[in-house]
Amino acid sequence: IFPAEQSSPKLASQGRNLKAVLCQRCGSRVLLPGAATFTCRELLLPAMRKKATATDGGDGDGDVVREHWLVRDMFSFENVGFTRDVGNIKFLVCADCEAGPIGWHCLDDKDSFYVALERVAHE
Repeated sequence: IFPAEQSSPKLASQGRNLKAVLCQRCGSRVLLPGAATFTCRELLLPAMRKKATATDGGDGDGDVVREHWLVRDMFSFENVGFTRDVGNIKFLVCADCEAGPIGWHCLDDKDSFYVALERVAHE
């Protein structure tokens, strides 16, 4: 985990998100300010899609993302959905428009939910 000031000084203060985290597509609120901690970790996320195709996850089409909001409690989310299991991973999607994946959750680590900064908006 790296200090937020190294990568996202406009978005984080003392490692926490300064602004609300929103869905890029529909503007639905995913996280309230202060609900997550900035972290760097390389994760492969499938390409962004809408609706039913957001849960495919198996075609190798995706992006390596490095900057995330780390959420330690799934009840900290205002509005997020989870895909069906893809191996031991569940992908995070917008609960309103089902766009995603916006993040990643490994079933082996019950207390770590990663939301990719480049896949969400901030307000």
